[in-house]
Amino acid sequence: MPPDKICKTVHQYNKEPVPDEDMQKLLDIAEDYRKVKNYVYVRFGGIGSLSKIYPGYTVQNEMTASGYRESLGLPAVYFYLAVFDALGDIKSQWTKTKAKIVKQVNKNEGFTEKEKHYLHFLLKVNNAFEAVLNQKPIELTAQIQKQYLELTKQVDTDRLHRYLCRQTRKNYVKLHTDKADVFSIAERAYRYADHGIYVSIKEKRKRVFIPLTDNNQYKCQLRMKLYPKENRVEIKVPVNVSVRSNADYLSQVGIAMGLYTMVTTDEGHRYGEELGRYQLEYSDWIRAQTSSYRRNKKDNPGRKKYHAKKRRLEERLHSYINQELNRFLAVEKPKTVYIVKLPKPQAGGHNKKINYTVNQWQRGYIRKRLTQKCKEQSVKIVEVLGKDISNECSECGAIGTKVEGMFRCVVCGYEIEEKLNTARNVKKRGQGDGS
Repeated sequence: MPPDKICKTVHQYNKEPVPDEDMQKLLDIAEDYRKVKNYVYVRFGGIGSLSKIYPGYTVQNEMTASGYRESLGLPAVYFYLAVFDALGDIKSQWTKTKAKIVKQVNKNEGFTEKEKHYLHFLLKVNNAFEAVLNQKPIELTAQIQKQYLELTKQVDTDRLHRYLCRQTRKNYVKLHTDKADVFSIAERAYRYADHGIYVSIKEKRKRVFIPLTDNNQYKCQLRMKLYPKENRVEIKVPVNVSVRSNADYLSQVGIAMGLYTMVTTDEGHRYGEELGRYQLEYSDWIRAQTSSYRRNKKDNPGRKKYHAKKRRLEERLHSYINQELNRFLAVEKPKTVYIVKLPKPQAGGHNKKINYTVNQWQRGYIRKRLTQKCKEQSVKIVEVLGKDISNECSECGAIGTKVEGMFRCVVCGYEIEEKLNTARNVKKRGQGDGS
């Protein structure tokens, strides 16, 4: 993709409820799409197929020869997208597995640096990794083979190969999906017309018509998400948009994100001051509904209204976030935005001791939308380490105290609003003036 283009996802929605008969035809496609993915997971997800998944044409040819598409009666425009969708999942799973093993190798104090280097080599070179798992001779290109032979002279290869096989069995997760409510659509499988979209189904030369809330038309691969209980669909469209270059975007802005005020800048400007109210309303409703559902679970209460209202509340919250981020960029006109790097998610998910409001905080969504909007406006984002960033004095750098939203330095006596102090520290670190 050219450097002046970025990809963003556009959403389209049905204008009227999708009739049950038409929804069932779409669900039939989604179900077969799921079956194809699971078939690929089983047939090509093991170590014996590692050599086939890159780049994947061997898998495509074998799937064509298998006759599975004909047995399902699934059009090719869906079948091959399901195949490559599953292949992408398999590749991703192998990448995750290797990353886990690398961490375990690095933490293992029983390995020497040479042994760790040898294992890293195997994990990095696909052909070597595949050969070890399948207990085959390692045959590489001349230059890499020479490097490999030098490494083997310094370690016990049999021991390390057994270790790698054990860790792979331990960490690799066999893929399977039960979701039958989503599928991808090739450009040949749909046609925009009559203020909606015609989608190909399993019946030859038949299409389902879905009126849309907008008249936009696209020519690319789409992603269809089905909500049969609500008789609605959501279409995700990847669109390449031009990056804007703004000559007047010249400022350097440090920001601090908050639960109640979304963004505070190093100049004290605030954006999203109503975020806390939206968050509280959303989290209080979630808490009340969860409590009610648990009390009446034996009576099998329906969740249709719950999911519908939850979606409305989320959409309202997200609309407000996007509105305020747009205002932030328009007013501040930043060339560079400095922001604290997000910590890695904790194992086990949310801390149950923390209240619903914190657990429902849209921090990840805010960060994602800010990143996307900055890319669209050619604004650079610089992430800084957040260790003690809210506890340091932005004047002298000493550690201070925070009480009721105010920061006070115990060394120089400087007093300032807590988020403003943090935003100034963020900017200082980003520009290399802080610790």
